Amino acid sequence: MALTASRPAASLARSTLIQMGVRIGILIALTTLASYLHMFHTLREEAIQQLERHVAERSQREQAIFMLAEDNHAILKKALVERIQAWSQQDPNPRFDSLFTQLPDGTLRSRAEGFDGTRMTGVFIPPGVRLDTELRRRILAAHDVVSQYGPAFAARFTDTYITLPEGPCITFWPTKPNWAMELPADDPTLEYEYYTLTTPEKNPGRRTAWTSSYLYSPTQSWLVTANTPVDMDGRHVGSFSHDISLDELMARSINDHLPGAYNLLVRDDGQLIAHPALDMRDANMGYDILGTTPQPGGSPPRLASEEERAHLRSLFERVRNRQPGESILELPEYGEHIAVARLKGPGWNFVTVLPKSVVTASALRAARYVLLFGLASLLLELVIMYWVLQKQISQPLLVLTQATHRVAAGDFQVVLDTSREDELGTLAGAFRIMADKVQQREEQLRQANEGLEQRVEERTRELKTVHGQLVQTARQAGMAEIATNVLHNVGNVLNSVYTASQLARDRVSGLRLEHVSKVATLLDEHQADLTTFLTQDERGRNAMPFLNKLGQNLVKDRQEILVLLEDVGRYTEHIGDIVKVQQNHARTPRLHEPVHLSALVDDALRINAAALTRHRVKEVRQLCFLSPVMTDKHKVLMILVNLISNAKYAMDATPEDQRILTVKLELPVSDRARIEVHDKGMGISQELLTRIFQYGFTTRRDGHGFGLHSSAVAAQELGGSLTVHSDGPGRGATFSLELPYQPIEETPRA
Repeated sequence: MALTASRPAASLARSTLIQMGVRIGILIALTTLASYLHMFHTLREEAIQQLERHVAERSQREQAIFMLAEDNHAILKKALVERIQAWSQQDPNPRFDSLFTQLPDGTLRSRAEGFDGTRMTGVFIPPGVRLDTELRRRILAAHDVVSQYGPAFAARFTDTYITLPEGPCITFWPTKPNWAMELPADDPTLEYEYYTLTTPEKNPGRRTAWTSSYLYSPTQSWLVTANTPVDMDGRHVGSFSHDISLDELMARSINDHLPGAYNLLVRDDGQLIAHPALDMRDANMGYDILGTTPQPGGSPPRLASEEERAHLRSLFERVRNRQPGESILELPEYGEHIAVARLKGPGWNFVTVLPKSVVTASALRAARYVLLFGLASLLLELVIMYWVLQKQISQPLLVLTQATHRVAAGDFQVVLDTSREDELGTLAGAFRIMADKVQQREEQLRQANEGLEQRVEERTRELKTVHGQLVQTARQAGMAEIATNVLHNVGNVLNSVYTASQLARDRVSGLRLEHVSKVATLLDEHQADLTTFLTQDERGRNAMPFLNKLGQNLVKDRQEILVLLEDVGRYTEHIGDIVKVQQNHARTPRLHEPVHLSALVDDALRINAAALTRHRVKEVRQLCFLSPVMTDKHKVLMILVNLISNAKYAMDATPEDQRILTVKLELPVSDRARIEVHDKGMGISQELLTRIFQYGFTTRRDGHGFGLHSSAVAAQELGGSLTVHSDGPGRGATFSLELPYQPIEETPRA
């Protein structure tokens, strides 16, 4: 049958690319993971460094206004002291009366005539103040200093003013020029925080103090006030103040931040000054993170949720509990990096919070680009590699495969590219040489085949003749095997008589009568060509002389055997019973017939009765009554006779009083019947249990190893099994025959 070339089910190039692609893909994935980890750590370090630089630069920039306020106050303090000293030698009354006037509400204020608050300093003296000469001099000195420096400071500060301990307030406030005229007479000036922070009781260090952030309602601006006390001769003589607008600082803190981060301003006491999540509507004071500062009449900002408030408290606690000099912190429970810088002046904390997810996202984006570029490179490499493999390997191999099919079909005229200097070129050359040699051998085989056909016809005729002979031989061999089975079972029965005639056996054993059977069998085998066998075959030529000599010996010994047979007479009755039972079971068997298993057990024991008596073996029967079953009773009987006979021999070495044979019939399950043959004989070792049913295996000196094997085969043919159990040498053995049990109802006899 001609072979047709077909493309392979799997492409070499494709399978190679898949394998390489998988491996390169794994390598790219590992590279991407390594890149991600490297970039994550690198970006994390860079982000932390950038965070640290950011808060350092922002703190320097944002604290400038506060440092400038403290510098201004230092100048104002010096100028005020000098001016007070200068006025100490002058009469203050003419100048004082020319600048200020008393109003009906009891206050002294700047004269309204010619007063311009955008360019001039305003003065407010509450009612009830005792204006002695020293106080008048301090008011005039403060007025001169504020008038001199206030306009210069107005470019950066909302106002500049000084509050005296007696209550007068001297202020330059160009954006609110009429404050001195409009301030209520009962204004509690000395109770405001900006003044109380400068008193010796609350400021023993006599440093610049800063108020909380607050909303100045007339301008709706958020302010903080810097306050510096002025002392002369150990006495508090006044306090300079600057109101600093926080609107721009708060806006910068909220809006000017690193990508993905946010800023906040917080005081050490927990007052939150700026935070992107604060709702500042209707608020007039700072947000207290800890909630410990009393807020009478105040309205603080609000946070949207309790989660945000808890987050803010955790963040503040981490900032407040940081170690000295520690600027970079972490908040693990919220996954955040924190950078902290302290603003000189008010001592506020400028905090920048960077979620770790921002760093992770950057690393993931970079890793994604690495992965995408790697995959794109992989696809490009695979395309190029596929083209190369197709051209350099797959196509030449396909040509070679097609050439193989052509050669297999008998076409040896194939053309291959042998010019290549690589392995495929070598393979093509070797294939070409192989094709030539195959062609030569094909021709040789064709020539040999022509002469072979004639020889085959001759051999066929010879084989037909031999086949006929082999069929005859096989038939005879089958008959011999059947005879062996029959003789084995008959031998078990006759063994009782044979054993009972021990004395006769001693006489007969010398006659070698078995040769008669052999000669008879031999003659029977050659019955068809008996003449040729007796005259030409060496065994046939010896047969007649042997029979002649055997006849002479039989005549001589006949008298002696007749005397010995008298001793066998007492066993004749037993032999008759055995023959009668055997004849009952020797009828032409039906494949299955109704059988009482207990009756079969009795028959088997009856067949072996003489031998059991001779060997002093006691029987114990434990037979339960079972309904008849359909089975082959001849096979069952053969198995039981073998098992009882073997048990008898197994107890030869056992003391006579212990030679007990137990046969038990029971129904362990509803569909299986079990017959057990138990002896107290020599037992079976563990290593022999697996070989006991092998053909030809025997432990008896004169055994042939056929009985148990044929019994096991017969049990399987019956649909059952034959098994053995022994606890070891000297502890007896139990053979169990299990058969299918499907009871049938007995038909009552008519």
